[in-house]
Amino acid sequence: MLQKLLVLVFWIQLAWKSTQQLEQNPQFLHIQEGGNVTMHCNSSGTFTFFQWYREKPEQGPVLLMTLTKPKEVKEKKRIRAQFGEAKKDSSLLITAAQPGDAGTYL
Repeated sequence: MLQKLLVLVFWIQLAWKSTQQLEQNPQFLHIQEGGNVTMHCNSSGTFTFFQWYREKPEQGPVLLMTLTKPKEVKEKKRIRAQFGEAKKDSSLLITAAQPGDAGTYL
């Protein structure tokens, strides 16, 4: 049986502070159904909070999680988000990826 291939695209937009440097890793990603993926965002400045969104083609962004405290971890089903201790980074882990996880992550 062949597994379906998912395409996950990671994209961040920071409109409120153009001097802030952001690094996202990976920017584009292809994984197989059932695989795990971790996405990272690192910043030169601090955030008061961090929000992860997923956007699907021809649909608006959907809020996945909001992180407000250093080292905070939130989980919803197969998705886990973590805020860095210095509030300069965040990661998003998707376990056992499914076709519905495909989209653009903001």
